[in-house]
Amino acid sequence: MSVTIYVPRDSSALSVGAEAVAGAIAVEAARRNSDVILVRNGSRGLYWLEPMVEIETAQGRVAYGPVAMKDVASLFDADFLHGGRHVLCIGPTEKIPYLQKQERLTFARVGITDPLSLADYAVHGGWKGLRAALAMDGATAVKQVTDSGLRGRGGAAFPAGIKWKTVLDTSADQKYVVCNADEGDSGTYSDRMIMEGDPYVLIEGMAIAGIAVGATQGYIYVRSEYPHSCQVLAEAIALAKAGGYLGPDVLGSGKAFELEVRKGAGAYICGEETSLLESLEGKRGMVRFKPPLPAIAGLFGKPTVINNVITLASVPTIFANGAAHYRDFGMGRSRGTLPIQLAGNLKYCGLVEKAFGVTLRELLYDYGGGSASGRPLRAVQIGGPLGAYLPEQQFDTPLDYEAFMAIGAMVGHGGIVAFDDTVDMAGMARYAMEFCAIESCGKCTPCRIGSTRGVEVIDHIVSGLEREKNIALLEDLCDTMLNGSLCALGGMTPFPVQSALKYFPNDFRAAPKRKVA
Repeated sequence: MSVTIYVPRDSSALSVGAEAVAGAIAVEAARRNSDVILVRNGSRGLYWLEPMVEIETAQGRVAYGPVAMKDVASLFDADFLHGGRHVLCIGPTEKIPYLQKQERLTFARVGITDPLSLADYAVHGGWKGLRAALAMDGATAVKQVTDSGLRGRGGAAFPAGIKWKTVLDTSADQKYVVCNADEGDSGTYSDRMIMEGDPYVLIEGMAIAGIAVGATQGYIYVRSEYPHSCQVLAEAIALAKAGGYLGPDVLGSGKAFELEVRKGAGAYICGEETSLLESLEGKRGMVRFKPPLPAIAGLFGKPTVINNVITLASVPTIFANGAAHYRDFGMGRSRGTLPIQLAGNLKYCGLVEKAFGVTLRELLYDYGGGSASGRPLRAVQIGGPLGAYLPEQQFDTPLDYEAFMAIGAMVGHGGIVAFDDTVDMAGMARYAMEFCAIESCGKCTPCRIGSTRGVEVIDHIVSGLEREKNIALLEDLCDTMLNGSLCALGGMTPFPVQSALKYFPNDFRAAPKRKVA
């Protein structure tokens, strides 16, 4: 009887040798005449255990990790094909505490299914949402999204239902659905995990969006640094089209929805929706003035739904299980779940999907295991390079859009980067300004010039040059960028700078041991 072995094929696992491990398993199985089926699944998101190999046994999957090529022969010797004991054995996968305590809705299939198997996707609940959407008219479908409370998971947290309704209500001969997969924030990888580990959930979500608002063409704009994502998506789209889930007659409904992958230009600003549209139209990625909103005049001047990967990948479960089921997760106006990405100086970095309301302290210690260095955690940055730095006294803040706004922070894309007590916060503030100066599209003065002057002013402060006067100047500059920039890049760069000044003022008063530009 065949034994099924799962070896992840996503970028994170490949970067630490998963391809070599899979090859070694195939060779060793052939040498021993073992009948095995090798499935290349997505990562479960337990990155300290990658490559994590799983064996399908009568009692469920058993995990081993991190597995290196040199371990493969000894795993066979230990009878791992039947869940045998080995120093790398983690035990039953579903009983790993890191996974047991999660509430996976969007990531329910990631790591479990074969990412490119249409049949596997259907067996695990796939396409139910699309079939439900096809039975609704546009207004009813959009109301489902509105009632679920889903807000954009890309950063702005704008209600998805309002955006969809605007597109639905705008008359045009052509409408579009665009997926923003330009995942450029530091410490974020949930988009990539979905695209490589469960691409059909994104395809299904985009098809539902198209059916709901009357769009017949979709584009997935993937950052150029994600070649594996582009490859998996291209294969998945071709298979979905062959299976009748995309094309001129989706599941025999008479409704059309086509989908293509477009590779991004590799600029951070192209994660901003109007710059993305410019890039998608073949132009330089620069911010557009608003209004008009993209929902009214977006791609090629047509009404366009723009959502990020996680937003669209959250849609199928809403249609499959009902808006109320999704809305029952979370707190306040933050409904549903959020895939949270733990990175930086933590013992257990990885993906955690939880309902809104979980605290930073729970995430950092119950899941992250505290700092990898063993030193006290001093600060965390949430929401990418433009997110605020939060000190230890804010660790009990629940993950909630409004609660974070109240303390001058943002949830953003759900990326959390942790730092221990050796971090130089003046240096981190300088990095934020430098990042903005490098990545600015150059269209507006506060962002283009303000960020360059910001680097200079911080250098003056840490070198002791008229420190108090320059701190006041930096605060004034932040206020100008915050209120005068065209888009979030310039408008949010002050967040990490202001938070560093507020919570870690002493770092700006004693010159750290680092080179000043």
